Amino acid sequence: MKKKSLNPSIKIVDDFNLQRNEGVQLDLDWVMSSQANTSAIERRTSTYSTRRSVKKNYQAAWLLRAISCIDLTTLAGDDTVGRVHRLCDKAANPVRKSTLTHLGIPEISVGAVCVYHDMIKTAVTRLEGTGIPVAAVSTGFPAGLSPMRLRVAEIEDSVQAGAHEIDIVISRRNVLTQNWTALYDEIISFRQACGNAHMKAILATGELGSLRNIARASLVCMMGGADFIKTSTGKESVNATLPVSLVMVRAIRDYHDQTGYKVGYKPAGGISKAKDSLTYLSLIKEELGNDWLGPNLFRFGASSLLSDIERQLEHFVIGAYSATHRHPMA
Repeated sequence: MKKKSLNPSIKIVDDFNLQRNEGVQLDLDWVMSSQANTSAIERRTSTYSTRRSVKKNYQAAWLLRAISCIDLTTLAGDDTVGRVHRLCDKAANPVRKSTLTHLGIPEISVGAVCVYHDMIKTAVTRLEGTGIPVAAVSTGFPAGLSPMRLRVAEIEDSVQAGAHEIDIVISRRNVLTQNWTALYDEIISFRQACGNAHMKAILATGELGSLRNIARASLVCMMGGADFIKTSTGKESVNATLPVSLVMVRAIRDYHDQTGYKVGYKPAGGISKAKDSLTYLSLIKEELGNDWLGPNLFRFGASSLLSDIERQLEHFVIGAYSATHRHPMA
């Protein structure tokens, strides 16, 4: 069988030393001036699914890029040490070696492994030497309704346990009641508790009521020092969508234009197909540029996405789809 090689200049493994967003003073005039034209946003994002996608070698390269941006996640009540071990092993070796050999890629890994606090040490130990960071959900995930002192303590405990990244959840009521000062103060407290760990702020966009609220909450979280803004916990009835993503990435672009800080973006929940990952990468490239096309500034919050991408890559190599059970997640 003829070997299919990708462009050797394609860089798959990125530097995981993420840039920090130091935050700025809360600017309510800036926040309140942020608007969202829902019909225009929906028209714009509707074109993404109707475009001709990248094909052949280019598609394979983009799918490899998508793998490097996945936060491989397990957030189940029945998580065990064995399951987390298997997930970590998959994170370090997300694609069959034979497939990578045919593609001419020496190695690849995912962006991070995301777990509950109780499994941080298990994941850190299993991933030792791989360079893959461990992310932990915190602050009363997914509702974010536990007492403030407990939410802050949970962050501190997770950092102490070895988490490199903390995915916090905001208090949705502060957005729904337009209490931007309270939201800003909350983010500041969480950011301080994170210390050297990078902070991803989960907006739970499906519960914020409007795209305008999402735009304003995105700005406030970035002003408070969030290194990433993230759509969802994955537990809401509506998770990542293209209209929400367009609003959030344009808020990121606006924040970068005004402050010079680059903030990352993480769509999470409901992204399970390889073709969806290509759509999101296209949106990021068009709206934010190539600097955001890597795990330092872009992540997918996903679990099943990797399996479909691996099937698509094997199809590219052998010309046929393999059985799903050949690509187990954990």
